[in-house]
Amino acid sequence: MTGPPAPADAALVAASRERPELFAELYNRHAADIHRYVTRRLGDQAADDITAETFLTAFRIRHRYDTTRSGARPWLYGIAANLIGRHRRTEVRALKALARTGHDPVAETWSDRADDRLAAQAAHGPLAAALARLSARDRHTLLLVAWADLSYQEVAEALEIPVGTVRSRLNRARRTLRGALGDADPTRVHDSAPEASHG
Repeated sequence: MTGPPAPADAALVAASRERPELFAELYNRHAADIHRYVTRRLGDQAADDITAETFLTAFRIRHRYDTTRSGARPWLYGIAANLIGRHRRTEVRALKALARTGHDPVAETWSDRADDRLAAQAAHGPLAAALARLSARDRHTLLLVAWADLSYQEVAEALEIPVGTVRSRLNRARRTLRGALGDADPTRVHDSAPEASHG
């Protein structure tokens, strides 16, 4: 026998304004995903701190959350992206080191499929170099789609920009990656990427 459905994120945030302890459920739902994303961007050492700071910031500003948006993922990723932005030099330095060495200390592979492993590893250096060349805004946009699996609409919400700007940033980032990688782009984002919210 199943219990009642879990409340939407928006309901939790709203309820946490009167009962702060309820905010812990939002952490339970989304912290692991935020941590994985930050780890991918900045490595393990920064991920713990930035994940904690993401939820601390979200808790502090929860009264400003737009409760018409049932899912809090874009909001949380937007906070994380702002915090990652403060570490832009660290990220670019790590990407340039990866481009030189071809060794990615953060992620073992771009793919879980064994037959893609060699091609994915071979692309690490050129991909890292191409990512390092992107502007911070284009890199945030691309990686929120490619690594955080947000829809275009969710990226727009996370970064507080129009969906059209998401599209133009993605197109610009893809051109840069295609120039560096050709068909080997493991962050490939197609125009048919999902645009509906995950809810």
